[in-house]
Amino acid sequence: MRLRIALLAATVLAVPVAVKAQPVSGLYVGAGAGGNFITDEYERHSPGLGTTGKTLQFKPGFTGEASIGYGLGNGIRLEIEGNYLNNTLHKSTGSAFPTRSGGVQENYGAFVNGLYDFNLGLPIFPYVGGGVGYETTHWKNIHYESSNLAAPALLTGNGTYGGLGYDAILGISYPLAGVPGLSLTAEYRFTGVLPNEGFHGTLLSGSPQHRATGNLDITSDYNHSALIGIRYAFGVAPPAPPVTATPVAPVPPPARTYLVFFDWDKSNLTDRARQIVAEAAQASTHVSYTRIMVNGYTDLSGTPQYNQGLSVRRAQTVAAELVRLGVPKTSIDIRGFGETHPLVPTAKGVREPQNRRVEIIIQ
Repeated sequence: MRLRIALLAATVLAVPVAVKAQPVSGLYVGAGAGGNFITDEYERHSPGLGTTGKTLQFKPGFTGEASIGYGLGNGIRLEIEGNYLNNTLHKSTGSAFPTRSGGVQENYGAFVNGLYDFNLGLPIFPYVGGGVGYETTHWKNIHYESSNLAAPALLTGNGTYGGLGYDAILGISYPLAGVPGLSLTAEYRFTGVLPNEGFHGTLLSGSPQHRATGNLDITSDYNHSALIGIRYAFGVAPPAPPVTATPVAPVPPPARTYLVFFDWDKSNLTDRARQIVAEAAQASTHVSYTRIMVNGYTDLSGTPQYNQGLSVRRAQTVAAELVRLGVPKTSIDIRGFGETHPLVPTAKGVREPQNRRVEIIIQ
């Protein structure tokens, strides 16, 4: 009784200390198999079989379970579980004479369980739970035979009895990264059944033999199971692929512009103009460029035809100086724009110094 209380208390009290619930959401199925151990059962006789009872000790057996459930997404799961347990009688005690024993006890039933998953930041996810249901206990030729030569006796029990059952569950799950939704599980399950009454017993004793019949009652039926299994949650999306940065085309460096000014109606370079051209030539050796544009302009004095020719001559003069300073001729584009595109808008005929220029554009 103390063991049952402790297990159920652990199930209830563990829920509030959850760090973060494993997000099992939606429908899932599970199954497991393993070993089962029955604590000693005390069997009582009805008056027709005598009043002396025996303690029944069973060999370790096997168990299996299957479940279908639904995860609420906040760590809480509800499920319906079916189980099966099978153990063979090892021996009976409580008699002054040795006995030979055998037979099988089977348990099978259905439970409604509530469980809670924990996320502790580990690769595995612990969970606890418990539930109630209906458990059937079936005896198949449970027997023990006394070796008392003076009064040999063989007691045999058979039959099926159903009653209220309850369970407590402690487990861990390990999600398999390669299969979204699939997890390996390992569980300990305690399954108890309320006292069973009404197995049919037959007693053969004495010489000549005397047959008697009556009921055999079990005062306890506690099962401890260890299972390994799998659980599959439907609708689990595969993990998102790693985000890769989209290659960004390199931004071309900003164009560098140099202004070379000329005297009125002249296309030759002044000393200051030569310094500026030299700066442009030097800059071209330190930056990556595709083209160097040399564009010539004039002010608005003179005729458009004359100004067009003058702008070209000015551009050619600057380009020749760049080539002399080491700039490849093949990378230079020469164009003349005449009096169009003035740097300083003026009326026709105005001699504006800033409009008499060549623009060196490195890009």
